[in-house]
Amino acid sequence: MPAPEPTDLVAALAVLRDRVDAMRLGLELPDVADARRSKLEVVRQVDDYLLPRLGQLDAPLLAVVGGSTGAGKSTLVNTLVGADVSPAGVLRPTTRSPVLLCAPEEVRWFEPGRVLPGLARTTGAADDGSPRSLRVVPHPAVPPGLALLDAPDIDSVVAGNRELAAQLLAAADLWIFVTTAARYADAVPWDLLHTAQQRGTALAVVLNRIPPEAVDDVTSHLGSMLADNGLSRAALFPVPEVPLATGRIPADAVAPLRSWLVGLATDAAARAEVVRGTLDGALRSMAQRVPALARAADEQGAAAAALRAEADEAYAAAGRDVDDGVRGGSVLRGEVLARWQEFVGTGELLRTLQARVGRLRDRIASAFTGRPLPDAEVAQAVESSVESLVRAAADRAAERTTEAWRGRPGGAALLGSAPELGRVSPGFADALRDEVRAWQGQVLQLVSEQGAERRTAARLASFSVNGAGLLVMLAVFAHTGGLTGAEVAVAGGTSALSQKLLEAVFGDAAVRALAAQARQDLLERVDALLSAEADRFRSLVLAAAPEPDAAIGLRAAAADLERARRDSLAVSRPAPAVAGPAGPAGRWGRRPGRPR
Repeated sequence: MPAPEPTDLVAALAVLRDRVDAMRLGLELPDVADARRSKLEVVRQVDDYLLPRLGQLDAPLLAVVGGSTGAGKSTLVNTLVGADVSPAGVLRPTTRSPVLLCAPEEVRWFEPGRVLPGLARTTGAADDGSPRSLRVVPHPAVPPGLALLDAPDIDSVVAGNRELAAQLLAAADLWIFVTTAARYADAVPWDLLHTAQQRGTALAVVLNRIPPEAVDDVTSHLGSMLADNGLSRAALFPVPEVPLATGRIPADAVAPLRSWLVGLATDAAARAEVVRGTLDGALRSMAQRVPALARAADEQGAAAAALRAEADEAYAAAGRDVDDGVRGGSVLRGEVLARWQEFVGTGELLRTLQARVGRLRDRIASAFTGRPLPDAEVAQAVESSVESLVRAAADRAAERTTEAWRGRPGGAALLGSAPELGRVSPGFADALRDEVRAWQGQVLQLVSEQGAERRTAARLASFSVNGAGLLVMLAVFAHTGGLTGAEVAVAGGTSALSQKLLEAVFGDAAVRALAAQARQDLLERVDALLSAEADRFRSLVLAAAPEPDAAIGLRAAAADLERARRDSLAVSRPAPAVAGPAGPAGRWGRRPGRPR
């Protein structure tokens, strides 16, 4: 056998395997089940076959015996070794855990960590029924250089058996596919045979239980079907229907198959050709299988981007709604207006202000002398009004996003896993209250900093920081859009009074700057809150969808592997068929190889 392959092929394969394994396919798109299955198959074949085989090219050839329920796989295996090593019978499934037969001196090749490293190893003749274990049975009838593995049914009624059968076939150097004269045209076997063709797996087909009078016709027909499906190099072995002797097929009925297998075991060059051909075919198949996964990643990424865009737009609209509410004066409704009227009144004071604006600056201190400012109640009313505005906007954003997601591919399934997303998060109210209070504190800080200048400080001292801060808050909601009737008059008076009082303390330019800065701070805090709410949706998509560069990484890894494969293996075409005993269809004893 040739020396182990260069490490760059192993390294390229390991990189590809890790990128495939890391790719998330969590969005429930129409074809995602196929993509997930393909992803699992690629990872398993790399783990179970490609990496172990590249690390030990001189290990025995592993022939997996697979096929449909009742095709006679276990009976065939028992016949080939002349002992009841694999359970056979009428009950289904008979093979519950796979059985691997090898020469006693070659057991070391099948220790844990080598071929099929994910399966636990058991020994002995009994089938313990564990579907995720591999029963290794050394037997002197198995020639060195060859191992036979009796796999579960490919169409087993037990889903785990079907999955394991496919996994074992993907880990084979050679498939010995067993079917019957009654079932060789069934769809399920041909699905597996097409997989063999696509992956370049060496293949032998055993056509079992053929009525003696129909051997020529049935064998010829199956041979034509194989050729039509690109499997003309498959070795075909007909086995006529004959009475069993002590539960086994008569030796002469399987003599061609036994001789062919022994020939492979004893011919190092022929064995190496089969191993390298299947290995190269499996590596070649990655050039189609991995780009298909990359396309699935692209589809997942596009669906994820659409879902994120829906959430982003809904919460951006919520931010605009809050901005409109702040600028439009709707915060000044209800409780705020009532508390403001209690604070300053709306009658004589406003008329006095309108008549004496020119003298307002000089009279501001005396106008409020001896009268405590009940600003706390107005501040609480502002706090409550702002909270109501933001909470309503956040609720609408959650509802809009969930409604939009239900109409998007993958969105409904995500919502099914997180039904609470249709409303604001449980901690939103507390976080909103904290932010509004922090904003009010920041406004007071701005007022205090603005009043640090000596003359301004004197005027501010007569008015109090809290009172001036409250007026700045009211000035933030300066417009009256969204209000009607008496509300407009009261709110307009509120804004005008706030503006005039502030100008009396700070001056016109400073008032505009204070109000703008306070409004900007409030909106930034609201945006942060809404973004945190939108993150609930974004994080759900992020956890399900592939990384943004997953598809690019997969394509690059597939290209690197193909370059390494061409440089390392360069497998030649199979040699001409080995001569063997002539069969009814002229196909017995043909050497298995890669499909054309």
